[in-house]
Amino acid sequence: MNWFTRVRNSLGFSQEKKTTEKDLWIKCPSCQEMLFVADYEANQSVCPKCEHHGRIGADARLDLLLDPGYEILPLPKVTEDPLGFKDTKKYTDRLKAARAANPHEEAFVTGSGTIATRPAVVGVQDFSFMGGSMGMAVGQAFCEGAQKALDRRCAYIVVTAAGGARMQEGILSLMQMPRATVMTRRLKTAGLPYIVVLTDPTTGGVTASYAMLGDIHIAEPGALIGFAGQRVIQDTIREQLPEGFQRAEYLHKHGMVDMVVHRRDLKETLAQVLDYLQPVKAA
Repeated sequence: MNWFTRVRNSLGFSQEKKTTEKDLWIKCPSCQEMLFVADYEANQSVCPKCEHHGRIGADARLDLLLDPGYEILPLPKVTEDPLGFKDTKKYTDRLKAARAANPHEEAFVTGSGTIATRPAVVGVQDFSFMGGSMGMAVGQAFCEGAQKALDRRCAYIVVTAAGGARMQEGILSLMQMPRATVMTRRLKTAGLPYIVVLTDPTTGGVTASYAMLGDIHIAEPGALIGFAGQRVIQDTIREQLPEGFQRAEYLHKHGMVDMVVHRRDLKETLAQVLDYLQPVKAA
């Protein structure tokens, strides 16, 4: 304890301030504008100056898309750390740290409810949980979400945000790609809509599997969408790539994405798409 702290405490200022400048302000990563956090969050984490779409968590995403009163499906139980993996830290320690910093225990959260009264199951990947990486728990949660949609005879909507497969689970992580693919085929066979909302970033094994298998692909503005990084691709093919070639707008222009939709319009757009795709019950 230095002399300043001792004097400060003796004068009755020992209690830490409840708020700091960091709590009140946030800098837009795109235009560098300083924004009030309250205003930024009230605007659905979209910069009011440049319309940059910031990343949001699973709960905020479910609240944005589903009507009030939705049900969150329980997290599936899977074997943790099946390989006993350790790099600079044990995998179990990384999981503990991620769970301490997040409201849910894994990177994939599923809600069952309605979107503007249309029945739907919505699965959300949370990038803040180990980069939204796809491990056994994420794969199982995806499959159980698809099964819930099959049981309810309704659409399955998945909001992707991931850095790819979870390296700490090795081949077991990669096996989630064909498992998820099988479930998308079951939805198609049952005549149920499978819609993918691509958010920033969607990369790696997630892009190589269920993120690109939807009946409709909707992307948020400016979202990074790709398999490998731009630098890796450039070094491999020895050519300069176009500016923004992995961004939502470029992919929309070249036919890989069906539409780019602002976050404030996403729920209404999904409701319209469901009206087109959802099977109508016989009278």
